[in-house]
Parts: sequence; C-alpha cells; structure tokens
Amino acid sequence: MAINTRITKMLGIEHPIVQGGMMWVGRAELAAAVSNAGGLGILTALTQPTPDALRQEIDRCRSMTDKPFGVNLTILPSVSPPPYAEYRKAIIDSGVKIVETAGHKPQEHVDHFKEHGITVLHKCTAVRHALSAERMGVDIISIDGFECAGHPGEDDIPGLVLIPAAADKVKVPMLASGGIGDGRGLAAALALGAEGINMGTRFCATVEAPIHDAVKQFIVANDERATNLIFRKFHNTGRVAKNSVSDQVMEISAETGAVFEDIRSFVSGAKGREALETGNLDAGLVWAGQVQGLIRDIPTCADLLARIVGDAEAIIGGRLAAFLQPALVEAG
Repeated sequence: MAINTRITKMLGIEHPIVQGGMMWVGRAELAAAVSNAGGLGILTALTQPTPDALRQEIDRCRSMTDKPFGVNLTILPSVSPPPYAEYRKAIIDSGVKIVETAGHKPQEHVDHFKEHGITVLHKCTAVRHALSAERMGVDIISIDGFECAGHPGEDDIPGLVLIPAAADKVKVPMLASGGIGDGRGLAAALALGAEGINMGTRFCATVEAPIHDAVKQFIVANDERATNLIFRKFHNTGRVAKNSVSDQVMEISAETGAVFEDIRSFVSGAKGREALETGNLDAGLVWAGQVQGLIRDIPTCADLLARIVGDAEAIIGGRLAAFLQPALVEAG
C-alpha cells in the first residue's frame, strides 16, 4: 500500500514527507539524501553566504540526486536584510521548480516565483495566515503547530487543533509540521486533514545531516520537555533545545526591564552555527522541537523514510482498520 496524496502528485515524490528548511542544516548532503529516499529535500538559501554560493549549492545537490528537491527562502524583518531579490534570481536562474517560503510579507517573492512556474510551499503558524497565503497564490501550506522548532507564532495552538482547524478552511493541500517524527505522526496528520508532513528536528538526527555527531546525540538524549521558548517577551517566540545558552537567555529575559540588546550576543546565528559544526553545545543556540522526545536513534534518511511510511501504512491498514471490524460474539 502506497500513500498517494495531492502532495506527492504536485511535488513528483514517492512519499508525502518534506524536509523543511533549516539554517546551517539544509545543505546538499541532507536534501539529496531525503530526495533519494523518496521525500522532498530542501536547501536553505540563506545558509549560503551569497547568491552565487547558493547557485553552487544547487548544482552540488543536483550532482547528488536526480529527484525533485526544493529551496527554502525565509523572509525576516531586518534593519539590513540580505539581498532577497538576488537570492530569488539565483533560485529561478538555476531552474529550481519547488520553493518553500516562510516569514514576513512574502507576496512579492510568491508572485515572482509563480511567474516562473515554480511550485510554492508556504509555512504558517495560524489559520488566518494560511488563508492569507492561499489568497497570495501559494500551492501548498505547511501548517506549523506550537510543538515545532523555530518560530511557532504567538497563538500557542498545538497541531492536534491547528491542523484540522486549518483543514476546515484551506482548500490547497497542507503539510502538517511540528511534533512529527514517526509513522504515528504521519498517520495522525492524514487523519487530521493534512496530505503530508514537514519535518525538521527529526532530520537533524540522521546520518546525512551535516552537523556534528555530538549535536545528534544531544537530540536523541533529550526528552519532550527539553526545550525553551525564547524571545516571548519580544513577541518573536522561538523554540530551541535547552542548553546553557538558552537557559541564560531565559534568565536574562525574565529580568525586569530586559531588552533584546541584553541577549543579542548569546543568540547570534554565528554562535548557533559554531554549536552545530563543532559539537560545542555551550557555544550557541540549538534549534529543536518537542519531537526530541520521540527521537531515539540516528538512521540514514532512507531507513527513516521507509520506517515512517511502513509504520503509517501498518497503522492505517492494520490497527485502525481493526477498530471497524464487527465484534466477535462468543456462542453459548
């Protein structure tokens, strides 16, 4: 039994499983491995220092897979934003056919990608945002529950409510994201109205993830309680793994009169990159979700996807189907 949905048909993939964009993690090694395993791997554009470097990374990914893969472009408000238009051009000129967008006011980016026949996935943390993205013309919504790593929004709505609430109103296909790391999550996402899943943290704990093994082991050792919600005071909530850095950020932020400048030096992207690449877990933030509590090994992407799909099929065709069988009545 194969799991075929509008997502698999639109993206040209075998399994309805997408690897979301992740800063410093979404490189060719991981994206190609996910795509080769039948899912959709995604490069993270802003991990590359320049648009030309992104072109080279796209070429490198193509040398590693002949399957579909995408590129993530996250748009964040900034005093000195990166040259988004140039990154966009690099994506288009390289012939990429699938883009994952996220962040602030993506309309001009969506419009430009759509003009070039690119399929656009957009990540949202609220039903109202999903409906807005649908009006913008995106093809697929990734609806991210409060359990997710990264920025889960300010509404604190977990996936068990958010996914079906969005499914009731959104007409384009949806990926469920946040708290998903195994076949149970895929089966649940389908039951709730999504047509596939988008995973981040689970893919960090794979053989091909281009991060230090100490970080992978850290994720495996953590449980579902081992995250901190930083930046809450500044209305830009981020979910990260608990470590000495995020604990210190929480302590400083809780002080009366604390401002973002008080924690800026602790949360720089460069320090987070150092933590991922050196395995020094005290160097910077490690972004991870509550799904850590469900991650117990470090498989290859091929083994992981085969396991997730196999388990989901067994749940749907076995355990759940059994509930529909008529009860056996003992004679006499």
